[in-house]
Amino acid sequence: MTLVKFANGRKNLAVNPFFNDVFDSILNDSFLSDKLASRVPAVNIAETENEIHIELAAPGLKKEDFKINLDKNQLTISAEKKTENVDEGKKYSKKEYSYNSFVRSFTLPETVDHAKIEAEYTDGILKLNVAKKEEAKIQAREIAVK
Repeated sequence: MTLVKFANGRKNLAVNPFFNDVFDSILNDSFLSDKLASRVPAVNIAETENEIHIELAAPGLKKEDFKINLDKNQLTISAEKKTENVDEGKKYSKKEYSYNSFVRSFTLPETVDHAKIEAEYTDGILKLNVAKKEEAKIQAREIAVK
């Protein structure tokens, strides 16, 4: 009697099991989605009584690299960084180019004050404070029972 080992639905891509694992990790959808997700910075959005706070993790950039636009209720944050290193040697030249860019867009609610948006970039974090209109702020009061 001979025992036959099956791969539980996986196709044998190579004879060696090591190659199967390598090919599975390269062709796995989560691998590709992680690579795509790393191209845009992570964002934290918090809301207080008076403001909406947006924090964008974008290390390695300068404040001049950012471009922030507001079109109606669409807030768009973009950045582009181009780095060019040239190393002149004996009889050769080596050039290395590095391009980093991203665009993130957010739809702001009708309750924000478009004139009161502030941005600050420190320690790799872009912080935006979007103020709310006065009529949108929560008015707290006690209601008497009759």
